[in-house]
Amino acid sequence: MQSTVDLIANNAERVALQLDVMREIRHQLLPYQVGDRPITGATVISDGSTIDSLTLMDMIMALEDRFDVSLPINLIAEVRTVDQLADMVLTLCGRA
Repeated sequence: MQSTVDLIANNAERVALQLDVMREIRHQLLPYQVGDRPITGATVISDGSTIDSLTLMDMIMALEDRFDVSLPINLIAEVRTVDQLADMVLTLCGRA
């Protein structure tokens, strides 16, 4: 059984990783931001209106390098939003 201190430390690490992943995704999408609309977790990235498929693949490769994970191409095809992409990266980081 984990101690309370260990649980708090693990949660703090998880939150820090979540923030880091979201920060990196937003950084990658910043050049494609439309007007003053902020990039949020609900921002749709896979329909071609935010970025094209080549840019998405470049972003995926940058995320893979940054977080030392491999995002399966079959799962990437199912990603529509920033939150979904972040969740995928976080899940794979948790398995590493």
